[in-house]
Amino acid sequence: MVALIGAAQVYGQSIAAVCIQDWPKERMLVQILDDSDDLDVQLLIKAEVLKWQQRGVHIIYRHRLIRSGYKAGNLNSAMGCDYVKDYEFVAIFDADFQPTPDFLKKTIPYFKGNDDLALVQTRWSFVNKDENLLTRLQNINLSFHFEVEQQVNGVFINFFGFNGTAGVWRIKALEECGGWLDRTTVEDMDIAVRAHLCGWKFVYVNDVKCLCELPESYEAYKKQQHRWHSGPMQLFRMCFIDIIRSKVSWAKKANLIFLFFLLRKLVLPFYSFTLFCIILPLTMFIPEAELPAWVVSYVPGFMSILNILPAPRSFPFIVPYLLFENTMSVTKFNAMISGLFRFGSSYEWIVTKKLGRSSEADLVAFAEKESDSTFPRSTSESGIAQMNRLGVTRKTERRNKLYRKELALAFILLTASVRSLLSAQGMHFYFLLFQGISFLLVGLDLIGEQVNTTSS
Repeated sequence: MVALIGAAQVYGQSIAAVCIQDWPKERMLVQILDDSDDLDVQLLIKAEVLKWQQRGVHIIYRHRLIRSGYKAGNLNSAMGCDYVKDYEFVAIFDADFQPTPDFLKKTIPYFKGNDDLALVQTRWSFVNKDENLLTRLQNINLSFHFEVEQQVNGVFINFFGFNGTAGVWRIKALEECGGWLDRTTVEDMDIAVRAHLCGWKFVYVNDVKCLCELPESYEAYKKQQHRWHSGPMQLFRMCFIDIIRSKVSWAKKANLIFLFFLLRKLVLPFYSFTLFCIILPLTMFIPEAELPAWVVSYVPGFMSILNILPAPRSFPFIVPYLLFENTMSVTKFNAMISGLFRFGSSYEWIVTKKLGRSSEADLVAFAEKESDSTFPRSTSESGIAQMNRLGVTRKTERRNKLYRKELALAFILLTASVRSLLSAQGMHFYFLLFQGISFLLVGLDLIGEQVNTTSS
């Protein structure tokens, strides 16, 4: 069974990608799970589904009347249907993801003979990773995540966080660990942790790639990162006792608590924020305080090199990457505190806006470059083309949005850099100057695409 979740401007290509899977049609059911409140989009998706039904594909369109629980509620509703009992596995894709035709052929065989295997996760490939500086910097982080974190955990621990899409689950494992819950904004991490505590194993396949998009505006990326860092802290607070009481080994418990939750989602954002945004600027105004050069430059530089190794073509961007990661530590730290102490913003689930750049031509070209398999062209019009033809597109106006926290920190850092220059602390001056400029550029929304304001 294949589930395609959400609705996007590239829905036509996404539906086509799952419908043309090289898999026996009588053994595959495609569910289109649409939670949108746009009637025009719903009608277009229904028409696309009908088109594939007429071609003999077993495909169903589902739109919930009670749209609670966000993505987890949508998935839980779909998995509760009677016909699900006829299937053993479910492949899950977000609306802007397009698997290659051999996706199922390359993933399902891993389950054969491995009755304790719950999840096969594949890698994401980005059609717009070179679109602008923001997407280039995101690609560095996500390349490290997939090449290092997911692979290492998959090989040595048989566990890693489910990425929420481009993965295949054993339905029995989903049911045994309690199904999809909407108690946090990271339902994918939640179900992965519960499945791990129930004794299920995971496999990560790095050479199977699923095409998708990166957010191109800072506003979209900021909201995505807030959810990705507040959600894990919500989940950690909720499942800490369950981890301690679980029957898994103490080594796995330690990995879950210290590496999976605390290091990446709490310790690193706290370290970056406090050191570069608070402690370092303050030392410029306190003559007795002094930070050694290795703390300010050598350790962050070494960490940046490690992160950028899986994406060697991005080495020219190592300095912007370091500065931008420090800038993002404000958002990540705020999200971490929000999730840990149950502030209201930690429960906001906002769909990450994509610009629909994965057009048919882009996808075909990218798939031919990244994969040995052929990505056939669909006879369907793209979502953008159909909206234009039916006159349901919106007028958009680009504008810059101001981010007050980033601008305030830019002022503090630039002031501290002037103080550093006057006190002849050369290395600190350059770091504070460039870090302050980085905050200023982000605060003025000069990185990535600008915000789109939409009207009918």
